Amino acid sequence: MAHLLKGNIGTGIFSLPSAFLNAGLWVGFGMFPIIAIVSNHKITMQVKCAAVMKRRDANFSISYAGTAEMACRTGQPQYAKYARAFGITVNVFICLKHFGACVVYLVFTSTNLQAVIEYYTDIRWNVRIYMCILTIPLIFLNWIRNLKLLAPVSLVANVLQMSSIVVVFYYIFRDPLPPINSVPAFGSWGGVPLFFGTAIFSLETITLVLPLQKDMRRPWDFKGWTGILNTGMTIVTCIYIAMGFFGYLQYGEEIEGSITLNLPQDEVLAQVVKILLVVAICGNYAVQFYVPIPIMWPTLSKYAARYTKNDFAAELAFRTFMVLVTLLLAAAIPKIDLVVSLVGAVTGTFLALILPPILEYVTCAPNISKSILTKDIVILVFGIVGFVTGTYSTILAIVQEFTG
Repeated sequence: MAHLLKGNIGTGIFSLPSAFLNAGLWVGFGMFPIIAIVSNHKITMQVKCAAVMKRRDANFSISYAGTAEMACRTGQPQYAKYARAFGITVNVFICLKHFGACVVYLVFTSTNLQAVIEYYTDIRWNVRIYMCILTIPLIFLNWIRNLKLLAPVSLVANVLQMSSIVVVFYYIFRDPLPPINSVPAFGSWGGVPLFFGTAIFSLETITLVLPLQKDMRRPWDFKGWTGILNTGMTIVTCIYIAMGFFGYLQYGEEIEGSITLNLPQDEVLAQVVKILLVVAICGNYAVQFYVPIPIMWPTLSKYAARYTKNDFAAELAFRTFMVLVTLLLAAAIPKIDLVVSLVGAVTGTFLALILPPILEYVTCAPNISKSILTKDIVILVFGIVGFVTGTYSTILAIVQEFTG
């Protein structure tokens, strides 16, 4: 439960009030639980499919990409030829999702660091300069190749982040909340896809679920109406809705891309929270960055071996290069709310809404009921519409932001 909660409650929570601004107070309040229910169900689908693969092959090592590939290989004969492509597709979007999160983290830390320094000094640097400065320690932090060495970093980051969330809630409720009708119930049609992307980014932890369940002593406790998954996701959803709903209600149209930027600048506690979050998110950056490296490097190392025999140095060079790629992407779109929405719409939608129904169909075919097939089609269509509209609206907003 602890791992599930801390894995779900991430940086996206600070952008939810801005997402509610896009959708409107009551539209956001109504849409978020729906997205959360669908997101929770796709996790159940993934767990069910992995269990089927385990029954087909007792030696099967559970993973998202492995489940997708095994489903094609052991399912209907006509799907076998797509097995490798399906597995690669899943891995590609997992890598994009985690590197995308790193881009979000770099924008978030740079923006908050800029806010603190500009308040206490006369320095007025572009936020991209702060990105470059933060990239230097991130390069060395991401040279850590052993996950055990990252464990203390992750622990400190989680404690700081959870403490910061508590402080943000304190500021939201410290002053009387404005009347409910002080903010619009509906934002705009163009804002709804932006809300969708941010919500999906916040809730997307599908790559976390299978490793968690695999390592449980009582994995059957994970499922069920009152199991770990449903209980944990209900708690997460309530916290997210509270942050988005009351954060937007408190700050209204003045809400920033990250609610931390709305905290009182003349109070030490608020400024300390921003600094603590910079430290915490840098730690979370390293954890997110760790995930795609074992997926990408084994293949790339074969090509690197043609030019150098020092595999260690080659891997460090690759890690450095990927950190610099996240810097370039963050510098290209230094707006936290737009980056969150774009990453969620592109990678989160594919991993959470498009690939799971395909996986369930391949796993269960041809013995799949009409109700399950209908449900899978509805989720798939929902995902495709969310992907297209969310990506289009976010890119349009980015163009307007930097050309208008």
